[in-house]
Amino acid sequence: MATPKFILDLRAKIGHDPLWLTGISGVVLNDAEQVLLVRRADDGRWTLVAGVLEPGEEPAAALVREIQEETSVQVTVERLVSVKTLRPHTYPNGDQVQYLDLCFRCRPLHGEPRVNDDESLEVSWFPLSALPALSPQEQESIANALSPDPMPVFART
Repeated sequence: MATPKFILDLRAKIGHDPLWLTGISGVVLNDAEQVLLVRRADDGRWTLVAGVLEPGEEPAAALVREIQEETSVQVTVERLVSVKTLRPHTYPNGDQVQYLDLCFRCRPLHGEPRVNDDESLEVSWFPLSALPALSPQEQESIANALSPDPMPVFART
């Protein structure tokens, strides 16, 4: 499902006003030093697998669910990579949103990557040395996931 029901219910009440949401994203790395990416159906960009934390969900469990729903790959979460506030975004329909993103490093357990829902056009493994164009934030997430430092990255005050 592209937009969770709880967000649609909130939008019915608040319209296009800014909505603060918790996002989850995953850097899925396999033993061949490849990262799992999806090509989004809405804008055609290659991205990390990401989604929205639904009420009552634990972040790591939600990411495992999102990755399976979008790619059919089963993963295990290894560690929290970063906690970041993303820039405000306005969707083409006028909905305004800002995300607190929890990014995790994951390892695949089984399953062949494939488009598994209507959110993606393609799903594929990419060698770290030959990644498609990614946003600076996604490039940073991959670098943080590859870091030997196990501490999550977050803004210090």
